[in-house]
Amino acid sequence: MDGTRAGRIFAALSEAEGDLPPEEARNGLRHVLSLSMTKLADGLINPKLVLAWLAQALGAPALLVGLLVPIREAGALLPQMLLAGRVRAMRHRKWAWVIGSLGQGVAAAGMVAVALTLQDWAAGIAMCALLAMLALSRAASSVSYKDVLGKTVQKTRRGAVTGTAASVASAGVILFALLLMSGLIENTSALTAAVALAALLWVAAGALFSRLEEAPSEEDGSAPAIDLRPFRDDPQFRRFVYARGALTATALAPPYIVLLDTGEGALQKLGALVLASAAASFASSYVWGRLADRSSRRVLMLSGFSGAAALALAALAGLTGWAGGAIWVTPVLLFGLMVAYHGVRQGRSTYLVDMAPESDRASYAALANTLIGALLLVSGAFGGALAWIGPVAALAGFAALACLGGLVAAGLHEVERSDD
Repeated sequence: MDGTRAGRIFAALSEAEGDLPPEEARNGLRHVLSLSMTKLADGLINPKLVLAWLAQALGAPALLVGLLVPIREAGALLPQMLLAGRVRAMRHRKWAWVIGSLGQGVAAAGMVAVALTLQDWAAGIAMCALLAMLALSRAASSVSYKDVLGKTVQKTRRGAVTGTAASVASAGVILFALLLMSGLIENTSALTAAVALAALLWVAAGALFSRLEEAPSEEDGSAPAIDLRPFRDDPQFRRFVYARGALTATALAPPYIVLLDTGEGALQKLGALVLASAAASFASSYVWGRLADRSSRRVLMLSGFSGAAALALAALAGLTGWAGGAIWVTPVLLFGLMVAYHGVRQGRSTYLVDMAPESDRASYAALANTLIGALLLVSGAFGGALAWIGPVAALAGFAALACLGGLVAAGLHEVERSDD
């Protein structure tokens, strides 16, 4: 695509004023297309739904099925601090993202082979091992992405990149969710095909991202493998971590909303969760991304408070019995919470890229994600403890946590209008 045409398209997506540098416009579109493919792949391989159902269909024991989500979530975040040193030592850091995307594709292809050849314990163990590989590969992509985005797309346009990609990918996930809820996707072969498509998308995304025009970075092989300086020396980074940690409530709460509605079967509940998440992403991600380009601090505040409101309403619906009544109640509650969740995702990504010094973006991203991986375990244990009382108690606790995250985010500095 020529620079003039790319410039017009990316300028329209980002609402940029004036002419954009041709290189940035081409890079921006490559970011959008690559992220769209990987986000769609994430939706197709969703461990909470697709892999869990597939593993059960293969006869994997419940113990191994229950490990899938923790392996995916913690495995993608906790290793990032150890990977950051290797990323800092690379002159072209896009290759870390490319390797991570290709690794996810290989892992997904391995899952297809498992679905076609293995059963019972062997299938469950192999699925968990491949998901660990996928999570580690995702960690490599995640720890490098914010640094590469910051180098190749300027402030006030980065949120448009991630927001547009999320909205584009969510359209595909909506179609997948509708097929799932319709009953057309209820067998192993159909889900295996979805996982195979995810593998192809990750490989294609890696190939496209390899064409990114990235200026070489100064190699920083002398930096410590585990760099705690941002947390120790930067009070705004510490506040950001605290806010983001509290806002994990929006990610952990959806299953408890599904549990409120006892009138649906397990597969339909999870299908509704996928649909609600995809529809919320489609409707809100681009808007959140553009708002984040103006003030990611405000996006974190608004998403925290709106998430708290949605969770409080869900708790009230559980107490009054509304959730088990009208068929539309649970989907609406899920949609409202997922809108807030995607706001948190857009706000946290844009804020971290714009806040971190250019030379330390990889360290900031890795340390933040590693700490959030640990806080996810703490928040999950918090919700699990309250769940012993019931899903209403868990939702009320998560509502308080989300509200706390919004309040903590209010004390962050504005970073979008400062100089690079």
